[in-house]
Amino acid sequence: MDFSQILAEKTDTILDKWITAVRKDRRIESADDLSYTAVKDHIPDVLQAMVTVLSKSQDNDIQSIVTASFQHGAIRAEQGFDPAEIAREYHLLRTVIFDALQADLLGGTPGDIIRSMRLIDAIIDEAIARCFKSYVDERLRELQQLQLSLTLHNEELTRLMSANQEYLSQLAHELKHPLTSIIGYSDLFLRQQRRKTQLKDTSANLEHIERVLRNGRQLLHLINDVLELSRYEAGQIKLQLAPTDVRELIDNVCEMLEPLAAEKNLKVVVDCDRAPNELITDPFQCQQIVTNLISNAIRYTESGTIIIMCQVLENQRCAIAVSDTGIGIAPENQTQIFEPYFRVSFSDRPYLPDSTGLGLAIVSRLVKLLQGTINLASEVGVGSTFSVILPLEVKM
Repeated sequence: MDFSQILAEKTDTILDKWITAVRKDRRIESADDLSYTAVKDHIPDVLQAMVTVLSKSQDNDIQSIVTASFQHGAIRAEQGFDPAEIAREYHLLRTVIFDALQADLLGGTPGDIIRSMRLIDAIIDEAIARCFKSYVDERLRELQQLQLSLTLHNEELTRLMSANQEYLSQLAHELKHPLTSIIGYSDLFLRQQRRKTQLKDTSANLEHIERVLRNGRQLLHLINDVLELSRYEAGQIKLQLAPTDVRELIDNVCEMLEPLAAEKNLKVVVDCDRAPNELITDPFQCQQIVTNLISNAIRYTESGTIIIMCQVLENQRCAIAVSDTGIGIAPENQTQIFEPYFRVSFSDRPYLPDSTGLGLAIVSRLVKLLQGTINLASEVGVGSTFSVILPLEVKM
């Protein structure tokens, strides 16, 4: 019996059932927001290569599988999949293939059944190995880019800090822990790579890379905030005024931050029906303000709703308000909330671990740069509302 022909005829059915299984599997959350085509990726090429190998001998060239799986791993890395999710989707692929071929396999000879099952297993195992290699390569490429970016930012930070030592001690404390983790895990990974003969513990190595990247991103975020504040204090931010669609700007920021809200099951409501048609302002700085306010609302809200409103006011002004149902800010802290390095404390811990205390300080200064004002209304245990009042046209 020619199982390769049977597999070829059922390829589309297998693919549809596999994509359905991937979408339903709660252990593959990264596929939730991907399109049908994005989930499918290069799997059809793997199946076609499997048809070719089944129709000949086990020793035939499987370069097409190698290529397809390598590309699949690189794309999954870009899409944000973790190693466990990739392994899970190949497990589902194996299950769907055998379910589809079960009745036909039972109709073949024992020799044909054993040969076909071994080949299918071998092909999927090879696909997994090549996919993981590509995934690791992509993560290493990202790590190299991050290292280069950190080096450049460190040089700029060193130059700025030489002129301003006021917060150097506190900044060094904030940089110490993520930087130590980056150095430690990088060293461990590199030593393992130098002495390995074969990659036997892929998951452990991938976890080291993920920790390096996670801490590196945190460090880079802190450095970016410090540099932004330093540039403002040094008067180095020059406005680039342009007609700005504030509704589109808010929608773009909400779309970018939606995964963070979804991770905490927060509802995000946008009300821009009364927003102005456009502002004459610096769109980049305006986006920085909105991004910081919304991300802050998400960070300090564990359940409930984030509401973003925009409306025209009298005297050629408009208001952008971001409300949350978060922890709120005590009255005694509300006068300090826009000061650099100030962070709201919790009863069970000093402050959120990923907070730098610079976000609102940057917001207040950018609002002033755009000739606006910012106000806060907050109640502990109820939530906070930050309202930014901007002119419809910034005057140079």
